[in-house]
Amino acid sequence: MTKTNLITGFLGSGKTTTLRHLLAQKPEGEKWAVLVNEFGEVGIDGALLADSGAVLKEIPGGCMCCVNGLPMQVGLNMLLQQAKPDRLLIEPTGLGHPKQILSLLTSDVYKNWLTLNATLCLMDPRQLSDQRVINNENFRDQLASADVIVANKSDVTQALDNQALDAWFSQNGDGRQLVIATQGEIDPALLDLPRRNIAELPDGKHHHSQVSARGLAALSLPETRRWRRALNEADGYTSCGWIFDADTVFETAGILDWVRQAPVDRVKGLLRIKEGTLMVNRQGDDLRIETKPAAPSDSRIELITRDKAQWNTLQSTLLKIRLS
Repeated sequence: MTKTNLITGFLGSGKTTTLRHLLAQKPEGEKWAVLVNEFGEVGIDGALLADSGAVLKEIPGGCMCCVNGLPMQVGLNMLLQQAKPDRLLIEPTGLGHPKQILSLLTSDVYKNWLTLNATLCLMDPRQLSDQRVINNENFRDQLASADVIVANKSDVTQALDNQALDAWFSQNGDGRQLVIATQGEIDPALLDLPRRNIAELPDGKHHHSQVSARGLAALSLPETRRWRRALNEADGYTSCGWIFDADTVFETAGILDWVRQAPVDRVKGLLRIKEGTLMVNRQGDDLRIETKPAAPSDSRIELITRDKAQWNTLQSTLLKIRLS
């Protein structure tokens, strides 16, 4: 029986950062696996988790519970049967709804394969002041379906944000545990908490204009191309992602300026620079940067926005800051 947890949360709440922290605390001798789903096509999270020591499967380009749950079931079956992990962490897209996933995980098909433990939902308390976020059905239903609420990013929240969190939790806590966290640093013991008996989960409403049909494969490059881009659109959000070959090197200051100034809600990337690898993670005006000396196998960057963006203009600038 594989101990299984769902790690949910809206866009920019810190799910991948939390996963990286949890995987770093993996007990020696245990095998962990991650099933990760992204709204975009280029597979940023998969690249960020590639050196975590976990067995990894990706479902890019939409919500894993769509297309009758087939991508979800394929990825789940592969991990359970081939990897036989001690623990499985499932990270759905920030625009996904958990009900179908939880229904699948508790179905008779998997009753002899996995034990479903607590569902953790990451949230950024500052989003409680954003009407477009709190009115989003997925945001509300992710929180409603959670067993543990993790109020992340406590290092950047203000007094008004904390007051909004207290007011929200007093009305919506329902006896659940509230955990305050910074940069996804949570106690791995939370993963062993039991799942609550939620009698009725809210129904998710999906409005995808397209869902990736590639299955368990992030965007890749043909040998004859140096780069390519891909778009995805759903639930009022649009993503645009680029992948560049291993020989492409970006000018460090230029790419950081591009990331800061892009008029979008979300930027996430793993890029090759002269110094090695640059990892960028921007939500609104918050930008986190991480570098390491080893160069990545390729460069990937993804932008997500609720508003219209001039993708060709952004792309033109991005291409100009390549050193090679």
